[in-house]
Amino acid sequence: MNSLNNSVGADKVENEGMFTRFLRATEIDARLLGMIAALIMIWVGFHLYGLLVNGFGAFLTPRNLWNLSVQTASVAVMATGMVLVIVTRHIDLSVGSILGFSATSMAIMQVWILPEILGLGHPMIWVITVIFGLMVGCAIGAIHGYLIAYLGIPAFIVTLGGLLVWRGATFLLARGETIAPVDATFTKLGGGPYGAIGATGSWIVGLIACVALLGLLWQGRRKRVQFNFPQRPMWAETFLAVAGCGIIVGIVMLVNAYYWPKGIVRQYAEANNIETPVSEIFISHGFAIPVLIMLAVGVLMTFLTTRTRFGRYVFAIGGNPEAAELAGIKTRWVTVKIFALMGTLCGLSAVIASARLGSASISLGTLDELYVIAAAVIGGTSFAGGVGTIYGAILGALLMQSLQAGMVLIGFDAAMQQMVVGSVLVFAVWIDTMYRRRAK
Repeated sequence: MNSLNNSVGADKVENEGMFTRFLRATEIDARLLGMIAALIMIWVGFHLYGLLVNGFGAFLTPRNLWNLSVQTASVAVMATGMVLVIVTRHIDLSVGSILGFSATSMAIMQVWILPEILGLGHPMIWVITVIFGLMVGCAIGAIHGYLIAYLGIPAFIVTLGGLLVWRGATFLLARGETIAPVDATFTKLGGGPYGAIGATGSWIVGLIACVALLGLLWQGRRKRVQFNFPQRPMWAETFLAVAGCGIIVGIVMLVNAYYWPKGIVRQYAEANNIETPVSEIFISHGFAIPVLIMLAVGVLMTFLTTRTRFGRYVFAIGGNPEAAELAGIKTRWVTVKIFALMGTLCGLSAVIASARLGSASISLGTLDELYVIAAAVIGGTSFAGGVGTIYGAILGALLMQSLQAGMVLIGFDAAMQQMVVGSVLVFAVWIDTMYRRRAK
C-alpha cells in the first residue's frame, strides 16, 4: 500500500508543470505572485490609458510612484493590525474614526497645549505628541477589546459603535475646526522633500535590506539542516537572493530618481547660501519617512506573528477558538491585546496622516476602515479565520491605493471610486472562498 502511494506521489510530481515545480522549489506563495501580477497590470493599464487618451503616461513615473508609496503608508500600517483582528474572526469598523480622534488629540496637544508649557518650537513637542497619540489609540483599542472579550459584545457592534462615537468625539474635541499648523518637525513624519532621507540614506537602507535578506536565507538553510527539514535546491536559494536584492536595488534607484521640485531647491539654495544655478542642482528625495515607518511596522509585525508566542496564540485562536481555550490559551486577554495593538497602529497612522496634511481636520480617516479591511482581505487574510500574512496586507494596501490613484488620474469622481473599491472587496472575498474550497 505504501509503495502504491509513493508511486502515485511520484507520478504527481512528474506530471507537474514547470511553473508548479518552480513554486514548489522556491516556496513562493502563489497568491503573492497573483497580487504582484494584478498590481503590475493595474500600473501598466493606467499608464497606457494616459498614453492613449492624453498623449503621455503619468502613472509609471518616479514622481507618481513615490507619492503612491507615501499615500499607501497610513492604510498599510493599519492593515497589518487588521490582519490579526480578522485572523481571530473579528472585525474592526472603527479604525478610521480612531485615526481621526487620535490625530485631533495630537493636533490639540502640539498646537494649543505644549507650546504654552514648553514654548513654541521646542524640540520635544513632536516626541511628546507622537507618544500621546499612540497612547490614545492604544487606550481606545483596549476599551474595545475589553467590551468584546469580557462583556461578550460582538466585535461588529462594538466597533460600529466606536465608529460613530469617536467620529462624534472628534467633532466635539475640535469644535468643528481644522487645527493647524502642527509642529514643523512633526510634519517631516508625513513625507515631502524634507520628510525623506535622500539618496545616500536610501542606499544605506537598501544595503541593510540586502544584507538582512541574505542573512535570513542563510539562517533558514542552517535551521533546516539542524532540524533535518527538506532543503531548497541551491538554484532556488540563489534565485531568491538575486531576485530579492535586485528588487531592493531597483526600488532604491526609483525613489532616488525623483528629485526635489525646483521651487524647493531654490529655497534650499537661498537658505544655505549655495551659488550653484538651480537648474544644475538635483537633490533626490530617496525613501520617504512614512514609507520607512510602514516597512519597519511590517518587519516588526511579521516577527510578532511568526516568531513569538503571542503570534502563535493569535493563529491558534483563529483556527479553532474552542480548542485554543481548552489548550490553556487566555483567549480573552489575547483579544484585548489584539485590539489594543490595532488601536496603537491607528495612532501611528494618525501621525503619518496628520503630518502629511500639516493639520488635523474632522474628516481625517473617513472611510479608511473600508480601505484597511479591503487591503487585508485582498492580501489573503481569510474571514474564516486562522489565515493571513502581514506582507500580503501591505501589498493589498498598495493595490487599493494604486486603484484609487489611477482613477483620480483618469478623472473618475469620488462616487465611482467607492463603487470600484466596494466591488474589488467583494471580488477578493469570493476569490478567497474559491481558494479555500480548492484547498480542501
